[in-house]
Amino acid sequence: MKVWNNSVHIRIASALVLVLITTFLLREIRMPVSAAADYECGKPAPGEVEIAIARGATGSAIARTLFDAGVTKSSQTFFRLAVADPRSAKVAPGTHTLELQLCAQDALTQLLDSKRIKGLINITEGMWISEVLPQMYAAGILKSEVLLALKELELPKGFSTTEGLLFPAQYSFASGTSATEAFSAMLRRSEEEMRRAGFFNSSDPFTPQQFLAIASLIQAEGNTQDFTKIAQVIRNRLRIGMPLQFDSTVHYIKKSRGSVFLSTQSTLINSPYNTYKRYGLPPGPINNPGQDAMQAAMNPDAGDWLYFITVAPFDTRFTSSIQEFNNWKLEYKKNLKAGKFRSSP
Repeated sequence: MKVWNNSVHIRIASALVLVLITTFLLREIRMPVSAAADYECGKPAPGEVEIAIARGATGSAIARTLFDAGVTKSSQTFFRLAVADPRSAKVAPGTHTLELQLCAQDALTQLLDSKRIKGLINITEGMWISEVLPQMYAAGILKSEVLLALKELELPKGFSTTEGLLFPAQYSFASGTSATEAFSAMLRRSEEEMRRAGFFNSSDPFTPQQFLAIASLIQAEGNTQDFTKIAQVIRNRLRIGMPLQFDSTVHYIKKSRGSVFLSTQSTLINSPYNTYKRYGLPPGPINNPGQDAMQAAMNPDAGDWLYFITVAPFDTRFTSSIQEFNNWKLEYKKNLKAGKFRSSP
C-alpha cells in the first residue's frame, strides 16, 4: 500500500509540474512575440504615430504602449532596455511623435528627443513669465484659462509674485492637463530646488523670496562662472546701503532684451523694480533663475567688490575701486562702439 501511495504521489506531482509548465508555455504563446524580438536599428520607417505617455508611467507601461502602437516589435525588449538604461527615467509625459517599427534603442532615443514632444514648454534660465505664457498657449492650453489660473494660483507661503517660481526646465503635459495643474507642477519643482539650495533654513538675514530675488539678479547680470562674485557684490552693496543700480532691473521693467546699452533716461523710470531710483532689493524676482544662480545666492565668494562690468563678451571684471571701474567702463564703451557685443555668441 505504501508503494502504491508513493507511486500515486509521484504521478500527481508529475502531473502538477506538467500543468505548470504547460500554463507557462501557453502564457508565453499568448505574449505578442518572444522576448528577444526586435526590429533592425536604423532602418527606414514606414510611417509615424503619436503616442501618449502618462505622468508617472512605468517602464513596463511605456513598453506596452510602444508595442501596441506598432513602434516596437517586442514590449519585453524595450522594457529590458528601460531597466538597464538610466536615461529611460527622463522620458517626459505628453504626446510623442515616433516612427514605426523601431528597434528598442531607437525608440528610446526618439522618446528623449524634445523636438518630437507635442506641446513642449521649455523654460530657460532667466526667462520671464511673459515669455513662458505664449508657450503654454502654443501647447494647446486656452489663454483665458492660463490667465485665470495665473491670477488664482496659490503661491508658497511668504511669496507674493509668481515671477521666479516657474523653475527652468522642459515641461510636457498629457492632453487635458489644466493650466492650474501645469503651473502647480512648475511651482512644486521650484520649491524643491529652493529647499535644495537652502532658502528655507538659512541663518542669513533674507527671506526665501529675497533669496529668489537675489538669484534672479545674479542670473540676469552675468555668466555662470561669475555668479558667486556677483552674489557677493549684491551683499556688499546692501550691507553699506549702496543702491544696486543693476541694468537688468530696468530691462525687466521695459521688457527689453538684446541690448547691453541703457540710456540715462531709462534709469529714471518710476518703478519699485528700478534699482537706480530705489534702495535695496527689488520687491520680487526679475526672472526665473536656475539652480546655479540659486546656489550662488546662498554661497557667495569672499571679496570686497562693489563694482563689476562686462568689458567684452565673457570678460567680466570685479573691483572695490570706483576709479578702476571707470577705467574699465571706458574700455567697455570702446568695445561696444567696435561692435564686439553684437558679434558675441
